Amino acid sequence: MFVATIYVTLKPKVNDPQGQTILSTLQNMGFVSAISVRTGKQIEIQLNSTDHTAAQSEVQSMCNNLLANPIIEEFHFTLTEKT
Repeated sequence: MFVATIYVTLKPKVNDPQGQTILSTLQNMGFVSAISVRTGKQIEIQLNSTDHTAAQSEVQSMCNNLLANPIIEEFHFTLTEKT
């Protein structure tokens, strides 16, 4: 069994209004060292698979077909064996 932790974020050139709001609020609260905020999402999926390569391929396919919008988002993931 494996656990995939997938991180989906907006591509660098895509406007991130939520990130801009968070940055503005942080700076207004006195956190002046904050100069940029980008938001995203984290998805965790447990896979009933014993083959690392097959699990990796399946997660890649999940991301390409559903979990990330390739036009505006990018993703990366980690895959760890669960004991």
